[in-house]
Amino acid sequence: MHREDMDEFVEQVTAQSDLLQVVQSYVPLKRKGNRYWGCCPFHGEKTPSFSVVPDKGFFYCFGCHAGGNVFKFISLMENISYFEAIKLQAEKLGIPMPQRQKTPQEIARDREIADLRKVNEMARDFFHNCLTLTRLGEPGKAYFAGRAISAETIEEFKLGYAPQAWDKLSTAFLKRGVKQEFLLAGGLVAERQNGGGIYDRFRNRVMIPIADERGRVVGFGGRVLDDSTPKYLNTPETVLFNKRRILFGLDRAHRAIKQAGYAIVVEGYMDAISVFSAGVKNVVASLGTAFTAEHCKLLLRYAPAIYFCYDSDDAGQKATIRALSIVQGTGAAVRVIVVPDGKDPDEYIRKHGADAFQQLVKKALPLVEYRLQYVLKNYDHATLEGKVKALHAMLPVLTGIREPAVLGEYIKRLAQSLLLDEGIVRDELRRFGHQSLPEDSGPAQREPIRQAVRRTDTALQRAGRVVIRLAWQDSGILQHFATMVPLESIGDNSQREILLILQEIAAQGQKINDAEINSKLSEEAVAELSRAMVEELGVLSETEAYDNALRVLRKAYLNRCYIEHSQRAESLARAGDSAYVAELNQAQKIKSEMEELQFE
Repeated sequence: MHREDMDEFVEQVTAQSDLLQVVQSYVPLKRKGNRYWGCCPFHGEKTPSFSVVPDKGFFYCFGCHAGGNVFKFISLMENISYFEAIKLQAEKLGIPMPQRQKTPQEIARDREIADLRKVNEMARDFFHNCLTLTRLGEPGKAYFAGRAISAETIEEFKLGYAPQAWDKLSTAFLKRGVKQEFLLAGGLVAERQNGGGIYDRFRNRVMIPIADERGRVVGFGGRVLDDSTPKYLNTPETVLFNKRRILFGLDRAHRAIKQAGYAIVVEGYMDAISVFSAGVKNVVASLGTAFTAEHCKLLLRYAPAIYFCYDSDDAGQKATIRALSIVQGTGAAVRVIVVPDGKDPDEYIRKHGADAFQQLVKKALPLVEYRLQYVLKNYDHATLEGKVKALHAMLPVLTGIREPAVLGEYIKRLAQSLLLDEGIVRDELRRFGHQSLPEDSGPAQREPIRQAVRRTDTALQRAGRVVIRLAWQDSGILQHFATMVPLESIGDNSQREILLILQEIAAQGQKINDAEINSKLSEEAVAELSRAMVEELGVLSETEAYDNALRVLRKAYLNRCYIEHSQRAESLARAGDSAYVAELNQAQKIKSEMEELQFE
């Protein structure tokens, strides 16, 4: 059902959205005349082919042919749907989205979520104040000092301390009117086995607030200070906290991830805090070793590459391999930061310093290289059985290589390292992947976000874009054009789609809403509309450009009509039907008009 309040919402977001400001938050641009140019964020290039025309409200890349309005740009950058882009922009602008009538159950759930968020914020402040303002926090201060965590970092992450007591938090919160059910639902307390009340879940632990990507506290991680177990304790699963979908530090790191072009994923929050404090801001933690497909999708919204930096012990290395298997095939560029000395990132930074860690980042290994080194180091390939195991361990990553030259080089290296014939490696890989190797098929390229595409425009296509541009600005142009060239006869599919929608809007007496049109058009039509709006007319005025375009398209239309009438006349003449005379006359009339156009 059509909703006017939603239309008004979209119009309001559109009116308050500045295309240039949004694009420049992602892409450096330089002004040339009334447009701005930069290197396209959707495909790799060194010479700028990405153009933004703020007064038209469109962007277009002449290399990969991506185009659209501000919401299309956001949707491509964030890898979200068009409407999700509108909602995201509205959120940034502080524009509330119209709400449909909610059920009592939905209202109750929203209230519960809001209450839990508030309780989590209170808990964050409670733990932080215990650490920084009371004597109870001395053990926590000593621990952070031993880890070289500064007071600035403690304040930045709102680090805290849970006292060595069974009921400090629960007693304080119950006195402040917080309901016991919220403490239980938020995972801050647990019920006693004998049913005799509740007790604090976190005790004698340094506390790390865990936030979602918008900075809202959804849970906590607690690191024990003695030998008790578990060493690390997270908030249990709640309506707010699902560690499969949460990456620690993303709320602080997402801008740095976009700027760097890659995210660094470490194993735990203490590693992330140390790396962040060392000046490497594009770091997140996967809350243990469980890196998930949801985590991968989340990071790819911000950058096309992921660097893993898990502990260098055996458990950490196995976790790295598991994480790599999840990421492989997503299109992400994957590298591994190898930390020597059997250290985790936190230990390495404390021992060698921030600069040394940053050098490790620069030396990060590509996925296949890391896997090859790991396999050769951890498999006994001196025996035939060991060679086979090592070979099979490499097959999953080899099948992910799409560049023939790179694949061929790794096949050669693997064969030499295992003392096997290259043909054996190729046969095993072919059987494993059920795919042809480069020698049997054409080269297949790994897909970037988009690819540059070489297109040869015809005069008809260039003329069609002129008409689209001017019809967008003035519906009267479209009415005049349609009397000269029926819109259904336009040969280019995308241009015909655009013009017919513009005609439909004009017939309904509505004004053009670029957000609505962009949501209705196909991907190809959106790009063509954007190009029409971004392309310059050169030295011609709009009137001259339209007259030329109309002449080109009218002549093409008449030529098609002339051929149709001529063929029909020939067919009727062969059949002995005298109606062929009328068809010939019509063909001649069309030919005369075409000749007149030729000399105008």
